[in-house]
Amino acid sequence: PKPANNSLEDLYERESVGSNGFAIAPAKSVTGNALLLINPHTSFYFRSEVQVTSQEGLNAYGAVTWGQFFIYQGFNENCGWMHTSSYADSMDEYLETIEKKDGKYFYKYGNALKPMRTQTVRFPYKTGSGMQYKEMPLYWTQHGPIVGQQGDRWLAVAMMNTPGNALQQSYLRTKAHDYASFKKVMNLNGNASNNTVYADRNGTIAYWHGNFMPRRDPKFDWEAPVDGSNPATDWKGLHTADEIVQVKNPVTSWIQNCNATPFTVSGSGSPDRSKYPAYMAPDAQNYRGINAERVLASKTMFTLDTLINAANNPHLAAFDDLIPALLSAYKSVTGKSENLNDVPEAVQLLTNWDRGYGTESVGQTLAILWAEKLQKLARSRVKPGQPMDNLSFTAFTISSTTPEEKITALANVLTDLTRDFGTWQTPWGRINRYQRLTGRINETFDDNQPSIPVGFTSSAWGSLAAFGARTPAGMKQRYGYVGNSFVAVVEFGKRVTARSVVTGGQSSTPGTKHFTDQAPLYTSGQFKPVWFYPEDIRQHVEKTYHPGE
Repeated sequence: PKPANNSLEDLYERESVGSNGFAIAPAKSVTGNALLLINPHTSFYFRSEVQVTSQEGLNAYGAVTWGQFFIYQGFNENCGWMHTSSYADSMDEYLETIEKKDGKYFYKYGNALKPMRTQTVRFPYKTGSGMQYKEMPLYWTQHGPIVGQQGDRWLAVAMMNTPGNALQQSYLRTKAHDYASFKKVMNLNGNASNNTVYADRNGTIAYWHGNFMPRRDPKFDWEAPVDGSNPATDWKGLHTADEIVQVKNPVTSWIQNCNATPFTVSGSGSPDRSKYPAYMAPDAQNYRGINAERVLASKTMFTLDTLINAANNPHLAAFDDLIPALLSAYKSVTGKSENLNDVPEAVQLLTNWDRGYGTESVGQTLAILWAEKLQKLARSRVKPGQPMDNLSFTAFTISSTTPEEKITALANVLTDLTRDFGTWQTPWGRINRYQRLTGRINETFDDNQPSIPVGFTSSAWGSLAAFGARTPAGMKQRYGYVGNSFVAVVEFGKRVTARSVVTGGQSSTPGTKHFTDQAPLYTSGQFKPVWFYPEDIRQHVEKTYHPGE
């Protein structure tokens, strides 16, 4: 089906989430060792920083989601892996032609009618008078479960349904020791939702776009539901890890993926689009991808420090498109509008703005608040079913709003800022804040409680370090709730060296030492050392315990 970046809800109503992964080959590393950036964007506190070891030799470090017994995004002594959410098309929708005979359902397949698999499930639900039960029939065709209806045809979904393989792959990759062993695990085809950025101590860097990938007839439009009665639309097995979109040791000596097209992951060393069927990579480009490619294509030789700098590069690439449109609009209305008030001064400030983020940046404040107003205006003008992604929606926002509307939106921003903060010349850090009060996932916020200024911002603008924030009802400041979570940089030398940071702290208990002790690092783009080896851990340990004691 069409990738989720075409969803208006995703584009307009929810903060864009995703992840960044960078890999640097020895030729672009000062030490001659491969480097890896691990930078998932999730709901805050959704990725815990842990180390998993065993007496059998397992030693893996990184991020887990609660309850996982394997490192989801991380590294061991030999290699590291970063997953970014993928739009690789790993599932399909089939329109099934249904007939009912003698009280039973059948579906058409070629010239035959096949009986549907059915099952009645009893669902309990609670009422004021106690538990009640409702029975519902479930149906399957050979393509998968029935999940809906279009016209007189039923809709079946085909997707990965091998949880055993998924679990094995998630664990076994943490024990990989080189490229060959890592790729062997990938041939379990148990990952239906992620891309993988990889680096190891042998100096190999690699990228795979997706993993579970059905083999299909490319003559069909796989972005739309296909005819389930046509046997030619059946899956024809799975592509192997050698067949999906990928790159290994590109000539550019770097790899980046920021939930965007794989055909720019390594600049001139990127995969050739013409060699792959369209269904493997329908992903569009986004502004993070544009910025990451620009940063890594520079001639800089990388260390852990400069890789951290790259991960925190402040450029907001969306405004390379938006600000020229504003300046053009201002020129066209100059002399036609009398009540511009402070707009000319604001336009001059935006003309001189470097289009980068920072806590002291007034230009960032004006640009983001103006663009948000303009996007809200453009939103109602998108036609139903009109394809949109990060870049195309920005282009639509520019083309669908008049010069007068663009300038009016800026004037309204100045009015709002003056009302809420006393001046329209309000630096971004005065508005954009980090706060942790309760330790709950759905945090509550309070303008009257202490908070920390944050320079980085929504990934929608191209901010590599992502900080999605919202203004709660009745408040003036906006508070982060999604974006950078666990972030790490790793160097694979004779001994692995790493640095990391998490959102706020490891503890979820207010008032404890590690509740917000990492917040100053997190909000300023700094990292702490990772104590990976037992001897390092012993030197820095605060407390040890055995479960059950």
